[in-house]
Amino acid sequence: MTEPLFREDAYLAECEARVVAITEDGGIVLDRTVFYPTGGGQPGDSGTLSWDGGECWIVTAVKGDQPGEIAHTPREGEALPPVGATVKAALNWPRRLRHMRMHTALHLLSVVIPLPVTGGSINHEKGRLDFDMPEPPEDREALEARLKALIAADHPVSSEWISDDELEANPGLVKTMAVKPPMGQGRVRLVRIGAGEGTVDLQPCGGTHVRSTAQVGAVSLGKIEKKGKQNRRVTLLIDD
Repeated sequence: MTEPLFREDAYLAECEARVVAITEDGGIVLDRTVFYPTGGGQPGDSGTLSWDGGECWIVTAVKGDQPGEIAHTPREGEALPPVGATVKAALNWPRRLRHMRMHTALHLLSVVIPLPVTGGSINHEKGRLDFDMPEPPEDREALEARLKALIAADHPVSSEWISDDELEANPGLVKTMAVKPPMGQGRVRLVRIGAGEGTVDLQPCGGTHVRSTAQVGAVSLGKIEKKGKQNRRVTLLIDD
């Protein structure tokens, strides 16, 4: 397994690691990493791996062939580090930080639009959630104002773990209709926005987030588009 350092500290931008395998597709498997692998609507991280005598650019990270394994996909034609080598894994930090900001913002969007989520995706420029929303929102400006107020309130963002059984006993924690959180490992990670009685959101999530809502920064609602009979897609933009 690859130790997912991002799971405990999403602000860790680099680490030393050891190459344990090269996959058939040329993916580089490390014993530990700061690279988030594609999943849950969040893209895999990009960045570099460097070692004594070489460096390669990583275009993305993905889940490997074995459970818990993370493979780092190099740019085509790049040199690969030898198995057993010690490497420095360094993120394209500005891109990752924007993913973190957007991911937290989308959790807040699911608060201001309290409807079942049918899909979603994130990139470093914009993100979107699809909702089971037969009719369009009556007051778009009010939604945007409430979202910005939640961001400005500077709620802490934290994570915790519950057992599979606890999640089964609390199905209301799951907002997504089509995709259920991964289970079978005995525990599920939750992301909490707020604390105690001031909690504004709590849901299963394996992605990376900022430490507080104020760090999301400036955002605005983009298009609200009809997608099918009952689905509507709500786009969110980072306004840097």
